[in-house]
Amino acid sequence: MAAASGQAEELAAARDRELQEAAPLGLEAVFPREVGLFADAFPEETRYGFCGHVLTIAQHHGARLGVAAPVWEAALALCKYFEEQKLDFRGKKVIELGAGTGIVGILATLLGGDVTITDLPLALKQIQENVHRNVPAEHWGRARVCALSWGLDHEEFLTDYDFILGADIVYLKDTYPLLIRTLQHLCGLHSTIYLSSKMRQEHSTAVFYEVLLPLHFVLELVYRDEKENINIYRVTSKQNS
Repeated sequence: MAAASGQAEELAAARDRELQEAAPLGLEAVFPREVGLFADAFPEETRYGFCGHVLTIAQHHGARLGVAAPVWEAALALCKYFEEQKLDFRGKKVIELGAGTGIVGILATLLGGDVTITDLPLALKQIQENVHRNVPAEHWGRARVCALSWGLDHEEFLTDYDFILGADIVYLKDTYPLLIRTLQHLCGLHSTIYLSSKMRQEHSTAVFYEVLLPLHFVLELVYRDEKENINIYRVTSKQNS
């Protein structure tokens, strides 16, 4: 009897252990620990085709990255403009400002450019991930990713880039003077700046392009998407006009 009783207790204890081990698994099936809904970021992956290249772009939506996470329509419009105009970046020094996902700078790299892709430090991991996804390893040296805070450390960069690129970076009025100061430093006599923007009235985007930027640069509207309310401007130094 004692032996039978001891065996029953062992079976009961084993059963309890199984239930304890199974319970967390059951909860995880309902409330997974590592899914976008409960994580700091909501990962998303999208494919885009431009200039004969298919780009796979990761976007980590969440409070941390904020507006730096998505691929904005203005960035896609600028990529499309490159395709339509058959722009050639081979052998050119290029810098992208406020890159976000890095899609514009990555395309410029694939089109032959020697590209510096910049944004605030919190966005660099996302950009680097997308560079590694889309740029062949042998060309990683032509796609440098680094932090640039407008108006603060812009003087650490070159002063004569061939192309300066920005997509949807004109939306915070307090940053407009800092952006202009940065463009003044980066832009040489023969530089060409391409800025693509959604023309948001609430952010005074038009004021930047129609009032502030013309004080220092020559602007030309080269593309207009009425449906998406997106403008692309080609900007050059006044000293070269």
